[in-house]
Amino acid sequence: MGAVRLMRYTNLASTIHILRNNCLTLLSPKTWNDQNDSAYIAEYKRRKKAKSVLALCFTETIETYHHWSTFAPGCDGVCIEFDRHALIDAVQNDPDVKAEYVRYSTIDDVEHDPPGDDELPFLKRLPYEPEKEFRIIFMSTKVNTEAKRLPILLTAIKHITLSPWMPEALEASVTATLKSIPECDAIPMHRSTLLNNEDWRKAVEPDLLSTV
Repeated sequence: MGAVRLMRYTNLASTIHILRNNCLTLLSPKTWNDQNDSAYIAEYKRRKKAKSVLALCFTETIETYHHWSTFAPGCDGVCIEFDRHALIDAVQNDPDVKAEYVRYSTIDDVEHDPPGDDELPFLKRLPYEPEKEFRIIFMSTKVNTEAKRLPILLTAIKHITLSPWMPEALEASVTATLKSIPECDAIPMHRSTLLNNEDWRKAVEPDLLSTV
């Protein structure tokens, strides 16, 4: 059935684009670091004789160091938390768009039971299973494009978390700027404490003074 919410790890520029334009933007997977993953999508494009295959990735798992360091590194990283049902509702009316959870498999399994064409863009190697990825794919045999906008309601966004590497002194200014975008004032926002959580430290150091 899947989680109630889905997280998109990205950066401030992309976040501002989403909030100002009320849309998600799917891009080409050609530049992904995981060349195994992009190769499967390239093969999917070839088999479908498609002019365009674009993607956008989410995760249903809790905040992890891996997600921040891999998908939203540096002080301008952002995690946008979406309501899963609202997100799927926003994309399901486009016949060229598919949204599914990624399936993880071993090399032996793929060799002995080759995936079907439509499985290729939602298949990754088993070592990536902890990512618990949900993926939106746009495929067109008619339109040749490097970007695809999908309109969404900003009410689908339930929370925005700023990078744990963002200096605390910048949090208020960045949050105020994002909340100044129309319809964004009510979206909860905070800086991640993944790397420095006072409550965690107080659990073993009761007399720890606040560092804020």
